[in-house]
Amino acid sequence: MAETKTGEKAPGRRERKKAATRKALSDAALELFLERGFDKVTVAQIAEAADTAVTTLFAHFPGGKEALILGDSAEREASLTAAVRGRGGNESVLDALHRFFAGRGIFSPDPDNTFRRQVRLITETPQLRRYARDLWTACESTLARVIAEETGRDPDDVSLRVLARYVLEIPDLTSDAPEPTRALDTVFTHLRRGWPEL
Repeated sequence: MAETKTGEKAPGRRERKKAATRKALSDAALELFLERGFDKVTVAQIAEAADTAVTTLFAHFPGGKEALILGDSAEREASLTAAVRGRGGNESVLDALHRFFAGRGIFSPDPDNTFRRQVRLITETPQLRRYARDLWTACESTLARVIAEETGRDPDDVSLRVLARYVLEIPDLTSDAPEPTRALDTVFTHLRRGWPEL
């Protein structure tokens, strides 16, 4: 495996092929979902459009059709952890999480047309919306633990689990708001009142 300019190991041929297959499947799924609607597309049609087998699709996306668009909780957990741990010296945990969400999904400042259509597909399709909510709330323990570690709080402090749950419900709670960014700001205003020390 070769190294990149930063000294990290570049992905090998096998990893590159896996990534290419995952991208082909995700791209084919998104195109079909946007064209026909989520419920009218089968995994077999997605696999055919990506020129691969159904078994290959499930090997890469065991979560099925929903995972093709939304992935799994691993990326969310890693991103949330990085947002809290990588915050600036004077930045609070809540400010870091506010900034994190402000650049994602429905809160993204400059989404292109395809991304806007994808977000609309997710928010208007009950199965996708439910799956997205489940992915976020699955990060509750990880987020509560990271907040505890970063603030020196007791990891068993139930208030941190409550905070983590509130934070992770934000995408679902605000997805129908006429102005999602304003709704996001409002939610964090209330969270700062409840947890002023964070």
